[in-house]
Amino acid sequence: MKKIFYLLLFSCAFTFAQANRVEPPFWWSGMHNPELQIMFYGKNIAQYQPVCDGVVINNVIKTENPNYVFVTIDTKGLPAGELVFDFKNSKNKTAFSQKYMLKERKEEASQKNSFDASDVIYLLMPDRFANGNPDNDTSKELNEKADRSQPNGRHGGDIEGIIKNLDYLEELGVTTVWSTPLCEDNDKGYSYHGYAQSDVYRIDPRYGTNEDYVRLSAELKKRDMKLVMDYVTNHWGAEHWMYKDLPSYNWIHQFPGYSQSNYRMTTQFDPNASQTDARQCMDGWFVPSMPDLDQSNPLVLNYLTQNAIWWIEYADLDGFRVDTYSYNDKEGIAKWTKAITDEYPDFNIVGEVWMHDQAQMAYWQKDSKVAAIQSYNSYLPSVMDFTLHDAIGGVFNEDHSGWDAGMQRVYDNFTNDFLYPNVNSILVFMENHDTGRFNEIYKGDLNKYKMALTLIATVRGIPQIYYGSEIGMAGDKGKGDADIRRDFPGGWNGDNNNAFTKSGRTAQQQQFFEFTSKMLNWRKNKDVIHNGKTTHYLPDNNVYVYFRYNTKESVMIVMNNSSETRTFSTARFAENIKNYTTGTDVITGKKVNLANEISMEPKSVMVLELK
Repeated sequence: MKKIFYLLLFSCAFTFAQANRVEPPFWWSGMHNPELQIMFYGKNIAQYQPVCDGVVINNVIKTENPNYVFVTIDTKGLPAGELVFDFKNSKNKTAFSQKYMLKERKEEASQKNSFDASDVIYLLMPDRFANGNPDNDTSKELNEKADRSQPNGRHGGDIEGIIKNLDYLEELGVTTVWSTPLCEDNDKGYSYHGYAQSDVYRIDPRYGTNEDYVRLSAELKKRDMKLVMDYVTNHWGAEHWMYKDLPSYNWIHQFPGYSQSNYRMTTQFDPNASQTDARQCMDGWFVPSMPDLDQSNPLVLNYLTQNAIWWIEYADLDGFRVDTYSYNDKEGIAKWTKAITDEYPDFNIVGEVWMHDQAQMAYWQKDSKVAAIQSYNSYLPSVMDFTLHDAIGGVFNEDHSGWDAGMQRVYDNFTNDFLYPNVNSILVFMENHDTGRFNEIYKGDLNKYKMALTLIATVRGIPQIYYGSEIGMAGDKGKGDADIRRDFPGGWNGDNNNAFTKSGRTAQQQQFFEFTSKMLNWRKNKDVIHNGKTTHYLPDNNVYVYFRYNTKESVMIVMNNSSETRTFSTARFAENIKNYTTGTDVITGKKVNLANEISMEPKSVMVLELK
């Protein structure tokens, strides 16, 4: 009996001693950086010493939590195949073994065809875009259940819904899809936005599977389109499995415990800022449900870096948009960004730097001369043009220009382009998932929408539109985020109208769609817009004129933001039109004689290809 008891005890101990999680779950041979740090997680796993025949183990780190072991190996020269880690006890006996796979890397995987100024990015919220698979609306293992009657609840949109409507996006003229986060978010409520992730190696089952995400990427590639992941480095959600069993006290920022950010991002570079204020911005939590990650902790930074690279490699991603970029530890996020672009030299990353001053935004772009004053380089290729967005949010209701009103505000935005190291890699937009909706601000005025869309489609940078703008969707930010994140009409069975099809659109939706599609599809093959130079002229009577040109062609954009018809001579534009006699309006197809005066209706725009 005693013998049986000890055999059972040994058997239970052997079964219990194992890795319940291994992250990254697998890796690839032949990576630029051959070092790989594998996290093994299991009950009291730190009591064992890992060894792996034929593999150089550079380092083994054990934290104050005995449930974690971080093992750094050198993969240089290792072929694709299975590795076996033996975990030895104090008597050098193998307590258990853990298999680990190195996969064959795709040829030229490091040469990413990332998004750039030739693209148009379509930002969507998957839960609100289209429900392609109603069977996954609710998951037994996750807290929040689908309930479309709740504005702030989960509505059931998913990856399948995106895939089923890729033809619509292609027809619209967009080339790149940016979805808000798709990884698991197990918050008890308000989880649809995905920014409080609970597992960063797993697609939320209510959106689909990891394999579905890979399929989305592949389906986009078939259409010569790209996929951008919304990546969150600053925080996780309070339901993240690691938050419930932290590897170390300093895995997250603690004061001790919770303290909210002051949101004053200027303290990151203000030479006069107090250390207390700077720390409160950088280390404070965004909200109580989002524990703030400590990127100054090398284990955290490496975990985030490898997770990002894993998704790029696994899902064949074409870029990142990084949430709350300027709230991170500034040195840590620079290392994270550089590690990714070292692995993928042409990979584009756009950071959310929500500031209202060009110098402050330019500080965060790679090779910024502004930041160089403080010997800082973020290595971030792209930032978001929030100052242009600020102007767009009011300028088309300003019927008269003044010293700093009307189209002068748009003009003034571009006068500061000298601050940016790379103006062609700035994201320009009218709205996104956090801002007021353009068509709410301007009450569905199609003419004002035409001016705004033309602006972001023809100025320097990378244009981004927000789902539904192209059919006139509105939403009041003052009523809460749910109102600016409404369901796309036609994305659910039983919707009153289906805006994904021409026959299903209302007359107004069709007008918005036709203009958007015409402008974006024209832009696709216009290198003069993607990479051309810009000359603009001071607005006169609220009429703004600018040119995009290169050695082969020239485009003249004219916006009459006045409430009156404006007629003006072209003489003052001689330096840009001296070699041309006519222009053809991309929008109407009409020819304009450049030798004559030009007359424009109120709140109208022309895009003239010069001949």
